Amino acid sequence: MGATLLGHTLVIANPKARSGLSAAAIDQCKGFFASHANLVEACDFYMTAGPHDATARAASARGYDTVISIGGDGIAHEIANGLMQINRPERPTLAIIPFGSGNDIARAWGIPFNNTRASLERLAEGRRRTIDVGRVNGEFFLETLSFGIDAAIALDTVDKRAKGTREKGAKLYVTSGIKFIVSGSKGYACTFSLDGGPTQTIRSLIFAIQNGPTYGGGFKICPHADPSDGRFDICYNVKNPAIPHLLLLFGLARFGKHAGSSAVKISRASHIEIEYEDPDVPCQADGEAVHGTTFVIDLLPGELDIFA
Repeated sequence: MGATLLGHTLVIANPKARSGLSAAAIDQCKGFFASHANLVEACDFYMTAGPHDATARAASARGYDTVISIGGDGIAHEIANGLMQINRPERPTLAIIPFGSGNDIARAWGIPFNNTRASLERLAEGRRRTIDVGRVNGEFFLETLSFGIDAAIALDTVDKRAKGTREKGAKLYVTSGIKFIVSGSKGYACTFSLDGGPTQTIRSLIFAIQNGPTYGGGFKICPHADPSDGRFDICYNVKNPAIPHLLLLFGLARFGKHAGSSAVKISRASHIEIEYEDPDVPCQADGEAVHGTTFVIDLLPGELDIFA
């Protein structure tokens, strides 16, 4: 870390975040840094040109003390995957100016979202901590990994945003959720084990592996998940309820109240192995599609320094 709080800083921004509002966020960053000389030693700005561009840029960020993400969960996910390619002693600290639809990573870290000034003021407080990072089949994730209907809903919201929907956050997630739940899916047959324990078999409707408590723009799927405690929280169904009951559980999950249902179970583990019969099972990590039928998931404790 340099003599200033953030040291040599790289800002990576998604120019399409929140319908282009990230460009204004960049201007606010420049003005804020100019008026707070104690924050940055030097600052470079990079606008992404397309998918995975942020990962490549972050992977080449050796020599920087801090990398700031401007945009939604997607670009933070990409940047984290780039930073994880840098050896731990040289890995820059990650900060985020959250400007997206879901902002679940920001929720987990307690960072104000869709409010650039508030995010920058929080950053200037210098609250630094170390968090765990998830890994699935070689890809890293910060907040959430899910399968089946859970993932289909999340991926549908990404598709709708790409097509220009005006719905945001939890409202968008609810719309997609109702669509998939009322379709009458019977789930996806899978076997899994937690921390090398006995193999379990279910038809998964809900299978969320969380490093933080929320997904879908604030749905508290694992209300007590903590990104610094060395364990995943996992929510999965142990029964396959009828559609009306499933819709009720979906509504309760907005506030974390589903956890008391006999249809779901909350577990904790740091290593999960899961195999699906269906080669097209939906899977997402921080809103990004992951493909396969066999998944090996590990929690990497204390792998990333953040400002939060």
